[in-house]
Amino acid sequence: MVAKKSRLLASAFPYLQIFSAFSLTPPPQSFGNTSHRRLRWYLMAGYMCYATGIIVLVLYVSYLNIIAINEEVLDYKVADFTRVLGNIQKGLFSVMAIANQLNMPFNYRRLGGIYQDIADLEKDIDAASQCFGGQRSGNGFRFRLAFVGLWLILLVTLIPRFTLMAMGPYVSWPCKVLTEFVRIMQQLKSLEYCVFVLIIHELVLRLRHTLLQLQEDLEDCDRQDMLQAVCVALKRNQLLIGRLWRLESEVGAYFTLPMTLLFIYNGLTILHLVNWAYINTFLDNDCCRYDRFGISSILLLNLLVPCLLSQLCINAYNCFPRILHKIRCMSTASDFPILTRGLREYSLQMQHLKLLFTCGGLFDINLKYFGGMLVTILGYIIILIQFKIQAIAENKYKSSLNISA
Repeated sequence: MVAKKSRLLASAFPYLQIFSAFSLTPPPQSFGNTSHRRLRWYLMAGYMCYATGIIVLVLYVSYLNIIAINEEVLDYKVADFTRVLGNIQKGLFSVMAIANQLNMPFNYRRLGGIYQDIADLEKDIDAASQCFGGQRSGNGFRFRLAFVGLWLILLVTLIPRFTLMAMGPYVSWPCKVLTEFVRIMQQLKSLEYCVFVLIIHELVLRLRHTLLQLQEDLEDCDRQDMLQAVCVALKRNQLLIGRLWRLESEVGAYFTLPMTLLFIYNGLTILHLVNWAYINTFLDNDCCRYDRFGISSILLLNLLVPCLLSQLCINAYNCFPRILHKIRCMSTASDFPILTRGLREYSLQMQHLKLLFTCGGLFDINLKYFGGMLVTILGYIIILIQFKIQAIAENKYKSSLNISA
């Protein structure tokens, strides 16, 4: 298995197993040693049957929830907009599940290539760092993974707490339990993405650590052979950062469709919750107004976490040009033309190879985009409330005309 060749993948293995149990990613055991090819095919065949059962379950749950939302709309006598918004939000359950399941077989080879690239990059980065400061401690990576594990526990705990009662009496208890399972499964796709972002972040930090060690060694370097060794190490670092950039592109391509649908689904769900919160504002027995606020906050935070982790990785990557500039300003570098040309070439590469966590070019996953998305959602909420206020005013005016008549 590929995880045996990489300490990073070995640390992430328990999380990948959890995501596999929720039918979000193929089992990590299905990648690796070709000598057990038949066992791998049996494993994947069983897993595809399991994934097919998950799709059937999601379609059934979506059907029951659409029936329930239509009954609720009829009883409350609310506008057709509420019916359309509710049906789209419930229907996205099925769309997301089908997209996730189709993404696994169609991008199976790509995911296997990502695992292999991670293992190869980690090995080469560690080999390159042996002569210049050694390897970084892996405790920081495990700590950041623990943060993902903590957020996973919070999601599994808090989502049922805020949504179970808010589904109301129109959904039966077995359907509520199944709906909670599907809802948690959809939200965990964000954490699967976060695991790969953290792996890329750790590789960036290791390359930066090696570059900083090169800078320190150059400060007291006055030997020709040592300068040549630094040039070789610098070129190796440059090639590794190019391979890391390609790895990020592959990860972004693999998660394009699932992450796009997750952002759309969470945004529509927040609008749907705000809509029903406003409808129930005038009811004295509404017991779920705080639950709707709680689940809306969780949905936003679940989008904030990948944006935050991606931004931290981008910030670490953007430190490279500054380090290269400091090395170029050193007197030792200016006296050695080969090193100066190598630094100039490295700097030009960093200007062209920007690290961008993006969903197929549709949007970037970073804090700037999250802020823009938050402003967009607030704008739609304001428009939604304005339409609701206008509808209430028109109904009151019509009722006053009927009374006077």
